[in-house]
Amino acid sequence: MPISDILTNAEEHMKKAVSSTENEFTHIRTGRANPAMLDGISVDYYGTPTPLSQVSNITTPEPRSILITPWDKGMISDISKSILNSDLSLNPSNDGTVIRLALPALTEDRRKEYVKVADKKGEDGKVAIRNIRRDAIDHIKKEEKQKLFSEDESKTAQEKVQKLTDQYIKNIDDVHTKKVADIMEV
Repeated sequence: MPISDILTNAEEHMKKAVSSTENEFTHIRTGRANPAMLDGISVDYYGTPTPLSQVSNITTPEPRSILITPWDKGMISDISKSILNSDLSLNPSNDGTVIRLALPALTEDRRKEYVKVADKKGEDGKVAIRNIRRDAIDHIKKEEKQKLFSEDESKTAQEKVQKLTDQYIKNIDDVHTKKVADIMEV
């Protein structure tokens, strides 16, 4: 495999790792309401577990509230039960046509817990990128031993992999810093 293909493959995987980490961060609650908080909730829709976003419209009319409008009004009790059974610690209220979720202000202790969760998810993303780096460098070294390219080419390619790694770890750090600032914002 040519060096350019190894580098391209490593970069694609690193982009996916950053994207996955960003997606994980959307599930962490901040002081503001975010419809993505409900992405992990499934509702029993005629015997099939279905994501909440596929059976309703989810909006945030105010910074601390979420409004869920089910397309089938008979789903209101099932949606309420799913939200109550989730780990979001939210209490849904409904008026027969829509469900409202009021997000209470986060306490300092709760914010610190969410920062720890963000730290762990950020570190998991960095570990994924380091694993991609290790795999790419192993691949380069293996092909160097097979005399597919020279030692100088191998060294240059390894330096490029390290530069990619540094760049994508910085991307994760930037996203992490922004998320922590959102969590700690009062």
